[in-house]
Amino acid sequence: CGLGQLPCLGRTRHDAGVRLKAKATNASNGSGGGGGGGGGREGLSRVFRRPFLLGASGCTAGLVASSGGRGGVSHAASVAEGSNCAIPRAEVAPGLNISRVVKGCWQLSGGHRGDKASDRTQGKNAVEDFDAFVSAGITTFDTADIYGPSEELIGKYLDSRGGSEGVQVFTKFCCFGSDMSNISEKQVEKRIKASRMRLRQAELDLVQLYWHDYSIKNYVDAMTCLYANNNVKNVGVTNFDVKRMSEMVDAGVPPVLNQIQYSLLDRRPENGMTDFCSKNNIKLLPYGVIAGGFLSDKYLNTPASEVKFDTYSKQKYASVIQQLGGWNWFQELLSVLHGVAEKHETTIANVASKWVLDRPEVVGILIGARNASHVSDTVHVNEVTFDRSDLEAINAVLDKGNKAKGDCYDWERGGTF
Repeated sequence: CGLGQLPCLGRTRHDAGVRLKAKATNASNGSGGGGGGGGGREGLSRVFRRPFLLGASGCTAGLVASSGGRGGVSHAASVAEGSNCAIPRAEVAPGLNISRVVKGCWQLSGGHRGDKASDRTQGKNAVEDFDAFVSAGITTFDTADIYGPSEELIGKYLDSRGGSEGVQVFTKFCCFGSDMSNISEKQVEKRIKASRMRLRQAELDLVQLYWHDYSIKNYVDAMTCLYANNNVKNVGVTNFDVKRMSEMVDAGVPPVLNQIQYSLLDRRPENGMTDFCSKNNIKLLPYGVIAGGFLSDKYLNTPASEVKFDTYSKQKYASVIQQLGGWNWFQELLSVLHGVAEKHETTIANVASKWVLDRPEVVGILIGARNASHVSDTVHVNEVTFDRSDLEAINAVLDKGNKAKGDCYDWERGGTF
């Protein structure tokens, strides 16, 4: 991908996400990747697109159902009549239909083992747990090339079930250090091939670009090279801000989605990102929606001194709580969420999750999991319907906390929260 003029920009594009013609063809007919010799490799399972996705539980999600509302979401038509599968589905881009609850796999990278008795983040246990999610209708997984053995664990699971039909896998192309200065089609192809081999996939449903240092301005080039890779069906980003995404849109390589932190504790996407995505047909895929588990019944009335910050997730989101107003304010929020949860006969985690799921431009939410113990609760998230009094009570507590001023991921890059 010749940096500078980047001739691959001259390829034909189509509407709705400005996907390259080669990408649109692959996504619509389910054909194998053209270049790179990846399509026919033995041991790789090819994804075949069908009118319907069939999960292991028999829950059928219509890819051709009429969609409406935010983010191309389909509710009534997304679940087979008579099925007990409650997870709704939505279209990210033409040919990419996902469960609106996505299993986040950061927890499989190491550093999330926590309590030994409940740890299923490694080896055979981690592989076995995927089936509980798929059986519940959570058919979409999100990982990254830097999440330790995560891609390999997903690949082993897909292999054990005979392929990826009915499952969607998102991964990431993460750039640090010298990687940011050496962007080329050759480099991108090498790393994409490595992800495909670990995941045991001929093509990747979605690859999301992460860029560590904005002062090295090759992120648009990286997007262009990802677009040009015939083994990548869709291209997104993660933890990008409005300014940099605007540059991508202007260059004709817009992401189909931006995976960002978004929760009752972190509403930075409302500082411009949501409006930008609405104007440019870009979806949001939030992570951190239950703040590493803090937004749950487990921490209601729990003194901060009794909390074990024994995982990366807990350490990260404890810092967010401190930014917003501290543990006492957080307990007030949990108390209100508990009241809403009791009213709707559900859990604090489901109230927190549905609040994010209802936000504009949100196509789905990531739920990170160390094990499958909460799946039976998570499948009920879409049953929660807030009324005005619910939202007023929640907003009243949120207004007491500190309001975030920065854009997505500014604070993590050394800027303002």
